Amino acid sequence: MSLISLLDRYIGRSILYSTLLVFAILLGLFTFVLLIDELGDVGKGQYDLYALIKYVILSLPRRIYELFPAIALLGATLGLTSLALGSELTAMRAAGISLLRIIGSVAQIGTVFIIGGVLIGETVVPASDTWAERGRAEALQVGLHGETTGLWLRDGADFVNIGEVLPDLTLLNVNIYRFEPPARLRSHTSADQAHFEDNVWHLANVNKSTISEDAIRRSQSDGELWQSVLTPEVVRVFAVRPASLSTLDLYQYILHLRRNHQDTDRYQLAFWNKLLLPVATAVMILLAVPFVFGQIRSGGMGQKVFIGIMIGLVFNMLNRGFGYMGLLYGLPTFLAAVLPVAIFLLLALYLLRRVA
Repeated sequence: MSLISLLDRYIGRSILYSTLLVFAILLGLFTFVLLIDELGDVGKGQYDLYALIKYVILSLPRRIYELFPAIALLGATLGLTSLALGSELTAMRAAGISLLRIIGSVAQIGTVFIIGGVLIGETVVPASDTWAERGRAEALQVGLHGETTGLWLRDGADFVNIGEVLPDLTLLNVNIYRFEPPARLRSHTSADQAHFEDNVWHLANVNKSTISEDAIRRSQSDGELWQSVLTPEVVRVFAVRPASLSTLDLYQYILHLRRNHQDTDRYQLAFWNKLLLPVATAVMILLAVPFVFGQIRSGGMGQKVFIGIMIGLVFNMLNRGFGYMGLLYGLPTFLAAVLPVAIFLLLALYLLRRVA
């Protein structure tokens, strides 16, 4: 086995163990915070302790995924720092191993992290987040949401089926089934869409069938008012969440929203953030190298490790902040997503040049 492969494995193992430690700490922290946050809803409907724990566990992948670049930075920083404390990095440099070669070793384990992050974001997060929100809604008896049957809700004597809830809370493909005892269907009202205004739902393109003992009467109208206890707040939980979609699904959903004349900025921002996650993770791992080597030369190891940790948190806040500012001030979503990554890439290159 060559020295190069041994070097890659040694550095990679150190960074991997440190990253797993960071991962475990954040997992415990998120679990505790989510449990405390959800305790207030325990006892409502069928939302018991089992439903709470199930929701928390299924929500964790999304929380971890959102902080993945920062986790990679912390893991790489701590892993390289442990090597520096044992003078292994100094010995490597004394043996003639260049900084660029060490960066190559870090990049190899970083590639593993990037592949893992993409797989989690494209497969685990969409499924787990959907199951979490659906299970919570069912336990709270808000409604039932099926893959093909849409959203089912009960409104007094009516059973309501909603095909889709758009981001502006417009309802598509609304079907209202009215029953009277004993479980006898009396009318069926269908509408292409419904929007909430002046405390009442406005149905559009309505077809209504009224069932009597001896006949079925059908009628059509361009619009109709629908008084219901259902409010936008009730159906909001069933609007499609960007985090619950893979990159491909996000792209297709953006096209769907455009066809329905909906604002797509929030979904475009999530789309670009997903696409840029591998780049952001690579930048964060690269940023760990100059911090650790700068510490070897100038001392202050603990202080600079703390600064490295803070940089990871600052990156996450900037990433969110630029996104919110972009949505608020109408900036291009790609620009809002790429600016934090570009800023930290320039910072990493500048620091690498200083320690080279």
